[in-house]
Amino acid sequence: MGTDASAFWLREPGVGEIRQVTVPEPGPGEVLVRALRSGVSRGTETLVFRGGVPTSQYAAMRAPFQEGDFPGPVKYGYLSVGVVEHGPAHLQGRTVFCLYPHQSAYVVPERAVALVPDDVPPARAVLAGTVETAVNAVWDAAPLLGDRVAVVGAGMVGCSVARLLARFPAVEVTLVDTEPTRADVAAQLGAQFALPPDAPVDCDLVVHTSGTSAGLQRSLDLLRPDGTVIDLSWYGEAQVTLSLGGAFHSQRLGIRASQVGAVSPARRDRHTPGTRLALALDLLRDPAFDALLSGETPLEHLPQLMAGLSDGRTPGLCHTITYGSG
Repeated sequence: MGTDASAFWLREPGVGEIRQVTVPEPGPGEVLVRALRSGVSRGTETLVFRGGVPTSQYAAMRAPFQEGDFPGPVKYGYLSVGVVEHGPAHLQGRTVFCLYPHQSAYVVPERAVALVPDDVPPARAVLAGTVETAVNAVWDAAPLLGDRVAVVGAGMVGCSVARLLARFPAVEVTLVDTEPTRADVAAQLGAQFALPPDAPVDCDLVVHTSGTSAGLQRSLDLLRPDGTVIDLSWYGEAQVTLSLGGAFHSQRLGIRASQVGAVSPARRDRHTPGTRLALALDLLRDPAFDALLSGETPLEHLPQLMAGLSDGRTPGLCHTITYGSG
């Protein structure tokens, strides 16, 4: 006998639906997880919802437990927190994080779940995948004591990076965004805030997460000579246009990509994706990350929520999905 569950599917670009599914009984080495919360990774998931994944990136963009194919029908998502109902004794009844789509119950290999610390609430724990991305970015960026750093783009990833950098001694961190209301979020994260025209210049390091050409250009403009932009943005099919005829060459500026698919070379000899995720969950003991949580919606209303997030009618950072018991 299997377990009845509900799951969110993208039927076609711009149209989501809730489907009823049957989850099989867990076999050896597997666990049955009952979802408590899941999080919408706003940038990536709205890109998928709009059908904006480039054909050339269909394979690279697949989520670990994705079903279906781009542009749809597809079941997509990767920020799920739940309780293990059936599995090994050391996991039974424990709260875990899993890179699973929005679904009320699911069976995965035991190795696919990570224990959530007891003092991290499920709603905050959905940020584990995002904070893991931020951890990798900070490893790639390698900030130094006393650095002036700007983070351009106050989305989920940018805010997570800003919080981690704000914990470095004597590092001056400014979160830069076009939305003035992000100033309150920046304050809760321990960072300064600036609109793009007012952002501090002469930065040792800039982390770019806005996903726009304008954001990347402004990031370059904020650097001191020999400074580097760490670019975490995913641009989909959008073309990126930059003006490189000014200080880019004369000041030896740099742009480096960072992404979570592989552990940063700076820590690859010490960490695996599993230990990196465990570190992210440990960092989420910090209640400052609650500033990223901007609303909650029951699973049955996720199709309407995704439409609102995709076209900008629904503001906020990380919207969490509830499952009745979380």
